[in-house]
Amino acid sequence: MPVSEAQIMSALSQVNDPELGKDVVSLGMIKNLKIEGENVDLTLELTTPACPVSDQFKQSVHDAVVVLDGVSAVNVTMGAQVRGSSGSAPAGGNSVSLPNIRNIIAVGAGKGGVGKSTVAVNLAIALQRTGASIGLLDADIYGPNVPNMMGITDPVEPKGEGIPYEENYGVRVISMGFFIPEGQAVVWRGPMIHGALQQMLKDVDWGELDYLIIDLPPGTGDAALSLAQLVPLTGAVIVLTPSEVALQDGAKAIAMFNKLNVPLLGLIENMSYFTCPHCNEGVDVFGRGASKKVCQKYELEFLGDVPLDPAVRIGGDDGMPVVVSAPASVSAQAFTQIAHTLAGKISVLNMNAVAQPAINFSTIPKA
Repeated sequence: MPVSEAQIMSALSQVNDPELGKDVVSLGMIKNLKIEGENVDLTLELTTPACPVSDQFKQSVHDAVVVLDGVSAVNVTMGAQVRGSSGSAPAGGNSVSLPNIRNIIAVGAGKGGVGKSTVAVNLAIALQRTGASIGLLDADIYGPNVPNMMGITDPVEPKGEGIPYEENYGVRVISMGFFIPEGQAVVWRGPMIHGALQQMLKDVDWGELDYLIIDLPPGTGDAALSLAQLVPLTGAVIVLTPSEVALQDGAKAIAMFNKLNVPLLGLIENMSYFTCPHCNEGVDVFGRGASKKVCQKYELEFLGDVPLDPAVRIGGDDGMPVVVSAPASVSAQAFTQIAHTLAGKISVLNMNAVAQPAINFSTIPKA
């Protein structure tokens, strides 16, 4: 007797997504189910192409169906459809509508010098290499280093009303650095920063994006506040080093995002340790692992650590980030693993999303 669609769906209802904790049927992840005699074809549509356990997940779906009576062969095709975030709804009347961007992720730091832009660039490329569509907005108005790190040295001149993005390594990029002569300082007050961010968000035809990564300036100033006013953020990632000073400033960044009702996706410890190239022994230059204590204190997820590696610095200077120049290196693999963990965290957040309270900007102290 041939197997029925109901029998297959019943069997698959026992297979849970390892990250979301719900079964694949109720999550709507089973697509294009076809039965031809004893052969079954179906598509397993993941919530992110960066799922770190996709191979095991595929095998679980296969095994659940192939044991059914009347089934001799099962073909599981993998797909992915990144789900969007409702984010924290801005309360201001000048918010920007970006319906084609599913998730907007801010990358911030409590202080400069922790490698925040390096992390943002490598995460963007690592996510793109999983098959996701990625944009990278360099919101570090005072020190826009992303163009150099992304190897973009000759940006297109704006024509007409829109602002053209640049693209390299499959990532769409916009930066204030495209419009400022080299060596010229930006001396702006808050309203001008707000206006620049608004333009780079709404006047760029980003197209369809799964993730827009926004590299914020360091600290807790105007740019983060403006961003929270302008767009619904899926969440924020905080980059720090394990030094005591960086940890103290990281706590301030945590407090800022909490004040703005922006979900904190987790912490990344950059320059976490150094491996001696001669003896292969690890050296904790800044005190590795201290960020985990911050995560425990504030009940945040530790997304991963990245070693202190000359190849990371060289890749940024040369416009070829380490995930491109040395994808098999420990540093590149660390960025890749963090990207997978982050994508999984966002999937869980979006699945469990509840309406966030609107931000009351009148309660935030003015400078």
